[in-house]
Amino acid sequence: MHTTPTTIVDPRKDAIAAWLADLFPGATAELTAASEDASFRRYLRARFPDETCFVVMDAPPERENCRAWLAVQQLFEAAGAHVPKVHAADVERGFLLLSDLGNTTYLNALEEGNASALYLAAIDTLIRIQGASRPGVLPEYDRERLLVEMELFPVWYMGRHLGRAPQGAEADTLYEMFERLLTVNLAEPRVFVHRDYHSRNLMVTGQAPGVLDFQDALYGPITYDLASLFKDAYIAWDEERTLDWLIRYWERARTAGLPVRADFAEFHRDYEWMGAQRHLKVLGIFARLYHRDGKDGYLKDLPLVFEYLRKTATRYRELHPLAKLLDRLDPRETRVGYTF
Repeated sequence: MHTTPTTIVDPRKDAIAAWLADLFPGATAELTAASEDASFRRYLRARFPDETCFVVMDAPPERENCRAWLAVQQLFEAAGAHVPKVHAADVERGFLLLSDLGNTTYLNALEEGNASALYLAAIDTLIRIQGASRPGVLPEYDRERLLVEMELFPVWYMGRHLGRAPQGAEADTLYEMFERLLTVNLAEPRVFVHRDYHSRNLMVTGQAPGVLDFQDALYGPITYDLASLFKDAYIAWDEERTLDWLIRYWERARTAGLPVRADFAEFHRDYEWMGAQRHLKVLGIFARLYHRDGKDGYLKDLPLVFEYLRKTATRYRELHPLAKLLDRLDPRETRVGYTF
């Protein structure tokens, strides 16, 4: 018995091939997957016969906003960050032709011997971006946005993933913790915030990292991107090392005239509490990606994010009610050390 091979229909990929044929008459590009994404965007590498390579962003306009990406690209490029250059755009169809920053993410490249050099380069790029900040350009990372993000935790992580949505006094306690975090988060100095400044969105391209996935940038708390970078959901470093990198950022940021706290202890507290807000959000997002979108690749990263959150909640007396809730959700003895 003979079976006919299944042909995968991909109308948008066909449309991209036709678009490239119009842009480059007489040259046919080979299109292959360039990277995965947690959103509805995808990236295709377009390789031409002369070995010239571009990356095509495919962002279905009913799902994604190319204009937001282009606006932030211009801001960050003007600040001196190494972002993809735009060679062609069809915003109505959601196609962007971009320079190719290669295949090597920080996550793929990081090891003991090169970690400090790579992270210090990432710090320098972040300071450039933050140094270009001004109000009224990007949307505000305001109270409503920060709270809505944290609410993903009770809805998707607790309710959908663990099957135990908070009720009664437990829900009241959780929202009291949200309010405590918000008070600190919203009191921080404000700058441009990438919002996903971590090892999967930084590319090894030379001295300065290539910066990707910045379309959701906002104007918000100065420690947010540092929490993304040093409390990374995909790779963990010992706390002594990340504290050293954080101090180096703080010293360089002060020299650059950025509005960081004059007292490092206060700055460190801001960073920790900002990390707690982010990790509540990330736990909810990773659970939602699985239960709503059928993407199970992020489930393996849940334990690390959970431990970041538990560590911070345990460290600060004001957050102990959150630590107790986390211990009920994952009833292991709270760790004295921080071993992953």
